[in-house]
Amino acid sequence: VERLVREHPVVVFMKGSPAQPLCGFSNAVVQILRLHGVEDYRAHDVLQDPDLRQGIKNYSNWPTIPQVYLNGEFVGGCDILLQMHQNGDLVEELKKLGIRSALLDAEKDQEKK
Repeated sequence: VERLVREHPVVVFMKGSPAQPLCGFSNAVVQILRLHGVEDYRAHDVLQDPDLRQGIKNYSNWPTIPQVYLNGEFVGGCDILLQMHQNGDLVEELKKLGIRSALLDAEKDQEKK
C-alpha cells in the first residue's frame, strides 16, 4: 500500500475507474479532479482487490472509499476533497505539487468578460 500511495503525486483509491466510477462518492472525486484539470493521476479500483480495499482502510485508518493522497499524504475522502474544493484549499495543495488548477484559468476567463 505504501508503494502505491507514493507512486504518483496524486493517487485515488476508488470504486471503479475514472472512466467508469461505480459509486457516487468515487464519481464526485473524479469530477472534482476533472474540474481542476487534474487528468494525470493514479486510480486504483478497490473492487478488483479485496486485500487492497481492506489494506488501504487500515493504512489510512479511514473507513471509507474513495481515498485521496497528494504527495503520499492522505488527504481524505469525497467529503474532505469537496470541502477543499469549495474553500480553495485544493488549488493551493495542487500548486504545491506543481499542478496548476484549471479553475484559475476559468476565473481569468470570467474576469475578461
